[in-house]
Amino acid sequence: MNKGAKIFKIKSKLILGGNMVLSKNPKMILPGYWPAYYKKSKGTHVWTLDNKKHLDMMCYVGQSTLGYSNDHIDSEVIKKIRLGNMTSLNSYEEIQLAEILFKSHKWANIAKFARSGGEANAMAIRIARAATGRDHVAICGYHGWHDWYLSVNLKNKKNLDEHLLPGLKPLGVPKVLKNTTHAFRYGNIDELCKITKKYNLAAIKMEVGRNDLPNEEFLNQVRDIATKKKIVLIFDECTSGFRRNEGGLHLQTKVNPDIAMFGKAMGNGYAITAVIGRSKIMSSAKSSFISSTFWTERIGFVAAIATLKYMKKYKTWNKLILAGSYINKKWKKLSSKYDLPITISGIDSITQFNFNLSRNEEYKTFITQEMLKKNILATNLVFTNIFHTKKIIDQYAHELDKIFNKIKVIEDSKKKIKFLDGKVRESTFARLTD
Repeated sequence: MNKGAKIFKIKSKLILGGNMVLSKNPKMILPGYWPAYYKKSKGTHVWTLDNKKHLDMMCYVGQSTLGYSNDHIDSEVIKKIRLGNMTSLNSYEEIQLAEILFKSHKWANIAKFARSGGEANAMAIRIARAATGRDHVAICGYHGWHDWYLSVNLKNKKNLDEHLLPGLKPLGVPKVLKNTTHAFRYGNIDELCKITKKYNLAAIKMEVGRNDLPNEEFLNQVRDIATKKKIVLIFDECTSGFRRNEGGLHLQTKVNPDIAMFGKAMGNGYAITAVIGRSKIMSSAKSSFISSTFWTERIGFVAAIATLKYMKKYKTWNKLILAGSYINKKWKKLSSKYDLPITISGIDSITQFNFNLSRNEEYKTFITQEMLKKNILATNLVFTNIFHTKKIIDQYAHELDKIFNKIKVIEDSKKKIKFLDGKVRESTFARLTD
């Protein structure tokens, strides 16, 4: 066991849930062996507590598309920190950031800023309910941890299973919220129609695309329903924004929402999220209390402005797409070479694969295990950043080739071969907490 794994085993009890974000919990990646904590980072490399340098082919959870510790972004932040981060007055940078976002999103003209995706999602729901005077919400996708969202599973504990993370328990969510939030699957307009007929919706909230690029026909159908029934249409682009173009993924379609949220990549690792929308709807929430002390700190605004300007200057989304496409080609080649069937999904800049085999989870854990031995952080999922160059990807693919070869031997063997040093990674929230 490395130093990080040992510390997590002993000290993680001090932190509720072991750590701050579920997807970075070592039990979800490589139980007992994952290094867990980092010391420093640069570009696409991370140094662990053992001072070992690791190539990061995961870049969880997509917040640093311009690479870790980007010199340009960091220097802008440091300059403003020296001038003061919070005072009795507001940061003028919030105005500047809003204006930049409106240039890319012509349909929007008013903004509100927060520091996390969950906050932004909760804010958007509050605004939609204030604008319509209604309570019910229809959702499609992953939108955070707040009561309004997890209440979907009060009716059926499996309602959210197809929305990124299965096994989410609504423990602690008030029972009175049952049947106030309703889930529908992406591409299934009939499910949404049934919900809108049965409930008077305040909002339809959805991800524009996660496992695949946007289905424009479906989005148009959703837009038509929202317009006809005067429902606020909300696009959650906290994950997808700025990864394929200058702004939201929805800009590649002809469908505009009433409200949209952005986060993650927008600040390149600094905490900042945005809720933008049409003034007629957003202004309806003026009388609703939406406020927080640290929404006024300067760092997030400065980082976002610097990040968005950098993205626009260098069109960094093209690099992310090219890297993801090249990774996909490598995966397909290995799948064909070793006759190991896989399914690839994602939007190139967020790409993943799964084995179409009964031991899928075991093999994915094995990949992480063997890659770690080569000082590479890797799973079956990659959030690309601009430092994932062809040379870096070739290095990763070279090591992955050896692992696919071993998996082929294991898969074809009639004997039971032990290939995992520890346990299989936990694939659901329920299994992690049981």
